[in-house]
Formats: sequence, structure tokens, C-alpha cells
Amino acid sequence: MPITFENESDFPCSETHLTSLAAHALETMRLDERIELSILAVDEDEMERLHIEWMDEEGPTDVLSFPIDELRPGQEFIEGKSTLGDVVLCPEVAKRQAAGAGHSTEMELEILLVHGILHLMGYDHVEKDEEKEMFALQNKIVTEWKVL
Repeated sequence: MPITFENESDFPCSETHLTSLAAHALETMRLDERIELSILAVDEDEMERLHIEWMDEEGPTDVLSFPIDELRPGQEFIEGKSTLGDVVLCPEVAKRQAAGAGHSTEMELEILLVHGILHLMGYDHVEKDEEKEMFALQNKIVTEWKVL
């Protein structure tokens, strides 16, 4: 699977670790191995800029997802529609959230990455039943990946 990772933040992030998890998430969701995904880690200033530009909300957020070809789980591969999209992570925000949740920053980044990937595939958590489904799925993907 063509998965690219770029770290534009000063926070150390393991490319191998995160791309391995992303590949597992895409396989779990039955996406074709030719599907492309981009992961970007940015600092708080850049995340705030993106958050304002795309969501019209102040302050940095933890993760943003930018779908490109609107691919869905199990969808047949269509030539020319091979890019799932971009997931943008903010490790500094993840670090603060991890402290509040009582787990490591690495674990928080794993959860946020899968969360962002699920958003690219159309999952959302606006309604309570959607939230329950999405959060259960993201936890399942991360937990299964950890035992591989």
C-alpha cells in the first residue's frame, strides 16, 4: 500500500510505527492494496491554521482528515480513483490529550490516526449511534494491530 508519512513538527514520531498501523487499518477495512494514503504530522501553529481554514474553528485540533476519492470499505478498485486522502496529526495536542486520558502519546497518536482514516471512509460521530460504531471500530483496529 502506498502510504506516505511526513513529519513537519518538532515532535518525534515513528514513521514505521504509524505507517504499519495505517496499512493494518486499510486492510481491516478491506481497501485495495493500491489505495494511497498520506499522513502528515504538524506543529500547533500549522494545525490551527488548517483548523481555521477548513473547519472555521479557532485553535489547534488533534486530527484533521481530508478525503480525496471518497473511497468506502470493501469498495472495488477503480482506476483513477486510488487516493483515500490525507490525515493530519498534531502530536503536541495528542501529548496533552494522552496525559488527560492516562496513556502514552504514542497510543494517542495511534487512536487519532485510525480515527482520521475512518473519517476518510465516511465514518462520523455526530449522532450517538455513529459515535459508538466509529469508536468501537477504531479501538478494535488499534487493539488487533498491537497483537500482530
